[in-house]
Parts: sequence; C-alpha cells; structure tokens
Amino acid sequence: MRLRSTCAALGAALLLAAVPASASAATGQFRYDYVTVEGYEATGFLNDPPGGECLDLPGVGPENPRPGDSPKNRTDAWATVFAGSGCTGDSFRLRPHTGGASERLKVRSVVFG
Repeated sequence: MRLRSTCAALGAALLLAAVPASASAATGQFRYDYVTVEGYEATGFLNDPPGGECLDLPGVGPENPRPGDSPKNRTDAWATVFAGSGCTGDSFRLRPHTGGASERLKVRSVVFG
C-alpha cells in the first residue's frame, strides 16, 4: 500500500512538471518616449503588461509616422522591443528592472518574457 501511494505521488509530481507554465504578466512598468502626431513630446507607459504576447505600443502605431524611442524596462521580465508593429523588424532585448536604451533605438512593439 505504501509503495502504491509513493508511486501515485511521484506520478502526480511528474505530471505537474510536464505541464508547460502559462505566460505570466510582467510586474512593473515599461516606458518609452515619442512625439505625437500633433508634434508634442510624450511618454508612453505599460503597467504590469501581459507576458508572451506581442503588444503594439500606444501612440506609435500606423497613425503616427514616427516610432517611439528610449525604451526603459522596469518590469521583472525580459522585454524584446521591435522596430515594427506586430513584433516585426529589428529587435533588441532589454533586461529586467534596469534595461534601457537611448533615443537611437526606435520601437513600435514589445513582447515580455
């Protein structure tokens, strides 16, 4: 009886280890600078963004010919920023908590995780 209980517990542990973890949200803030269509300087924010999905950055989409720049990753997850919408084009990874880049890095989308 004891052997059967041990085998059942071991089997359950292996099953849980085999189930892939779902993408979790990044905790913290991601920010970037951009110039609005009207010509005003602005800062965009993503607070506690979802993980594992491509996010087009508000304010720098198809309606704005200028991309964002100077991304700062203050979340607890890696952020990969992309030059194009829909996570296309050149990419750059920003480390958790302290990752950042200058105005030379142009961004339109990001994925966390």
